[in-house]
Amino acid sequence: MRRALDLAARGLGATSPNPVVGCVILDRSGRTVGEGWHQRAGGPHAEVHALAEAGDDARGGTAVVTLEPCNHTGRTGPCSQALVEAGIARVVYAVADPNPTATGGARALADAGVDVEGGLFADEAAAGNIAWLTSVLHHRPYVTWKYAATLDGRTAAADGSSRWITSEEARADVHRLRAESDAVLVGAGTARADDPHLAVRGVPGAVQPLRVVLDTDASAVKRGARVLDDAAPTLVAVAEDADAGELEGGGSGAEVLRLPRSRAHEGTGLDLRALLDALHDRGVRSVLLEGGATLAGAFVAAQAVDRVIGYVAPVLLGAGPPALGDAGISTIAQALRLTVCETTRLGPDLRITAVGPAAAAPGGHASTVTSIATEES
Repeated sequence: MRRALDLAARGLGATSPNPVVGCVILDRSGRTVGEGWHQRAGGPHAEVHALAEAGDDARGGTAVVTLEPCNHTGRTGPCSQALVEAGIARVVYAVADPNPTATGGARALADAGVDVEGGLFADEAAAGNIAWLTSVLHHRPYVTWKYAATLDGRTAAADGSSRWITSEEARADVHRLRAESDAVLVGAGTARADDPHLAVRGVPGAVQPLRVVLDTDASAVKRGARVLDDAAPTLVAVAEDADAGELEGGGSGAEVLRLPRSRAHEGTGLDLRALLDALHDRGVRSVLLEGGATLAGAFVAAQAVDRVIGYVAPVLLGAGPPALGDAGISTIAQALRLTVCETTRLGPDLRITAVGPAAAAPGGHASTVTSIATEES
């Protein structure tokens, strides 16, 4: 199963709106004879790839899968049926499929006489598929806020200079994060100050994420901006009443999305829930928030952040902008208390990953990766 989890991770950033899935086929004697993972939406599922590699050696063997085999005919046939036809005698899966259109694979396999067991490494598998699970269960993308800061919490010096606070190793890791995400998001302030490119570099075979700029008044993204090149698709979100004629006139290189202004900060931003709904409708299941302190504060205030990844450099500045702006927290009792789930050295820097309190994952298994966002009733 650990090998299947590693295989599944190869599909991160390339399978949405589908899940990432890995599969290992063992023959009757327990020898690995086939491996596969879901490589792209609309393509063969992990089980089909693994069965093709295993061939006749799969008969009487075991399939180890990170997600319950589907029981649905869409762009591909049901994996449960493919396993039965291949003569698989036993199926072990990690997480039950909560998608109502695809669930039922375990029952179909059992009805066909296959020995079925679920729940092996369920926590790990749920963590690896957290974006897709969030989409299925809560109908919204999974949001990761990423920032880079000094040890005293500054994202730039007092004069605004910030290149480079963190090391080359940390910056390369950010491109890995982008490659695993469906969309990369910044605000007007970052677009205006940095003219960011937001595309993935240095990750072979990466599927470029959707580049999203929140430009409420349509004043920050101008023709010639780096985010408007053809390296990756771009979406510019503006207010319903904004004058975005320059971008909407055609040939700008971007799609314009009009959204209502935020009711929480009247006239100063966009409705972030409406934004996430629109991205979800476009098949975006994971969002990497790379904007500055103001945008990050707005997302935290809107309870729309699921995971925080901080790249912390052993550097002191003493002055300069903080990593997080006003998040609507005025007292220590309101503080969002997270759980650190990973710390990793990257050159001289430290990458810290934190999530919210543990909650029940699909199938009743406790998950260490959960949302800090409170769902609206």
